[in-house]
Amino acid sequence: METILKLSFCVTLVVVVSCAQASVPSTCARTECPTYKMVEAGNGYEIRMYNAAVWMSTAPIPASSMTQATNTGFKRLFSYIQGDNKSKTRMSMTAPVVTQVTPGKSAYTVSFYIPKANQQNPPLADDLHVQKWNPTYVAVRQFGGWVSDDAAKKESAALMASLKGTKWIAPVEKTKGYLVAGYNAPFEIIGRVNEIMVPFNM
Repeated sequence: METILKLSFCVTLVVVVSCAQASVPSTCARTECPTYKMVEAGNGYEIRMYNAAVWMSTAPIPASSMTQATNTGFKRLFSYIQGDNKSKTRMSMTAPVVTQVTPGKSAYTVSFYIPKANQQNPPLADDLHVQKWNPTYVAVRQFGGWVSDDAAKKESAALMASLKGTKWIAPVEKTKGYLVAGYNAPFEIIGRVNEIMVPFNM
């Protein structure tokens, strides 16, 4: 977890594209998402510049799989926005739900984006911590369907392959790990959108 957080887990996930041929998740038309500027839309990848934002995160969750940890983290964070926090504040659901994956480790951090109305003073909770993400570059690959550990690994490898031969590959390779972002509610079956995201510094 430390590598991405220190290197650039200063992220801010979203969907307000400035131009290019980016595919904006439809969820963000009805659910608040963080914002970014499109830097480049390439063949199989996007380079985005995410704006600063505040997220609420779990401690690393030991689990046998990423999907298991995501489910556990989601339940706790959903309870948090329903008022299970020190100030009993209820907040709107946002997107995406982000899980941090570090190769070789069986512990995963899950995060919710804090709504704009609560960004300045997010409610606290004893078992959760605030993540303040600074503006940062993020390499992104979008994919559909249901997320699995195997799918995340496959799409992460495909993202790295698509960056070969570009000026982005060297800085991206310095990041150890990736983020898996899910934009849809569990009951949404059709049109699901997920992303592999790799924060990096230039």
